[in-house]
Amino acid sequence: MTDPVSVTFHAIDLEAIATATGHIAVLVDAEGKLDQAGRRVNKLTRGALLRLVESEGFGALKTGDAATLTMPVGMAAEAVVAVKLARKCSTGEARKAGGAVGKSIGKGGALLLAGGHRAAADIALGAALRAYEFDAQKSKKSDPKGGLQVMCSDPDATAAIAAPHLTAAAGVFFTRDLVNEPANVLTTDAFAARLEAMRDLGLKVEVLEEADLEKLGMGALLAVGMASVMPSKVVVMQWQGGGDEAPLALVGKGVVFDTGGISIKPAGGMEEMTMDMGGAGVVSGVMRSLALRKAKANVVGLVGLVENTIAGNAQRPGDVVTTMKGDTIEVINTDAEGRMVLCDVMWYAQERFKPVGMIDLATLTGAIIIALGHENAGIFSNDDELCGALLKSAGAEAEGAWRMPMGAAYAEGLKSRIADAKNVGGRPAGSITAAEFLKRFVKDDTPWCHIDIAGVALKSGDSDTAPKGATGWGVLTLDRLVKDRFEKG
Repeated sequence: MTDPVSVTFHAIDLEAIATATGHIAVLVDAEGKLDQAGRRVNKLTRGALLRLVESEGFGALKTGDAATLTMPVGMAAEAVVAVKLARKCSTGEARKAGGAVGKSIGKGGALLLAGGHRAAADIALGAALRAYEFDAQKSKKSDPKGGLQVMCSDPDATAAIAAPHLTAAAGVFFTRDLVNEPANVLTTDAFAARLEAMRDLGLKVEVLEEADLEKLGMGALLAVGMASVMPSKVVVMQWQGGGDEAPLALVGKGVVFDTGGISIKPAGGMEEMTMDMGGAGVVSGVMRSLALRKAKANVVGLVGLVENTIAGNAQRPGDVVTTMKGDTIEVINTDAEGRMVLCDVMWYAQERFKPVGMIDLATLTGAIIIALGHENAGIFSNDDELCGALLKSAGAEAEGAWRMPMGAAYAEGLKSRIADAKNVGGRPAGSITAAEFLKRFVKDDTPWCHIDIAGVALKSGDSDTAPKGATGWGVLTLDRLVKDRFEKG
């Protein structure tokens, strides 16, 4: 498991800057002004920092971007990283600036000269998130990264603000590790074992095996995985830090690999279908975060773990399966399998836990990428209050999210001639009809949000706070939602 780099906060010590090793990061405002620590670096480098800051290239940088002085004369540091950031900046800008610092952290670590910047904690979080590296499957491991030291005006106060965010970063890394793992490593058994290991953190973890799922009547979920040698499972994780209150339920799609089944996907890009368990990965990361910070809330995380593959006993287009709810579903497309997994787990969550609200996450549709690209997750909901709180949390954590419409007219395409519903509604509004399918399995008195993370769970290039690959989108948002809306005291 990948752990975040250590982050420590210290009082400003101008004399220590000259002998600091590794990389030193200096914050420069939009006007090119240097604070006290920046001026000290400029003096040590005999004016080289100011010449960099006053250059045309630095002036053209966007907020949060950085330029580097390598092997600066007069300092022990390997490099000085000048980061452009206004004193008044957004959370996203601060974390992007931190990402520029985190990207540079190597074996020698880094020193961030944050001074009195009000966003020092967010800059530190951005750095910790961007310093992530996944090398579990490489024969030659990278050198361990050094820590991040933050010099700031009020280290105790800044550390207190940063602490819960840095704890959540551990949950983000757990999610990224899960999503980045290949399917021959992260089998359904291995996934369940990693979640069972979180009992050591105080989580109550149960694994429902295929025999249990058959007794419960989860015919839709079992049909998805019946062609695989990997056993289908549902893992239930409970964090009980809020007394006798009914829990918030988080439900994740955990398709550890998705061939599409008989409705097989094109070969190009199929290797990325190791990330089709991204929703389950996010739920797992959130549960880890809540346990690590001992959240004063009751939250249950449920993940359906299956593999959608091909064999002689694979489900076929035209098959009819019966869900735990009792609804019959005509399978039109075996590649619309995620909703078949979620519908049974969602119904089970409501029947067993009577949650105060339910949020499901899934890499569900390519259609959401067509609609929103890779910048925003799609949010669908039957409850304005819960949806508003979720969107507010996403905004506060600078994780892109956009509410999408729903309505009875969209559900018309799900009508089946031979069963209660079809599992797809055609090409138009594909992400919306998928949400309408899931809505069939939400009880009238359950506030619910569906989050389609197909466009944000894995990226083909670097982002502000993550290298190429899994992003961990959603862990910070849901951790904040629990903190702001469901925690006591």
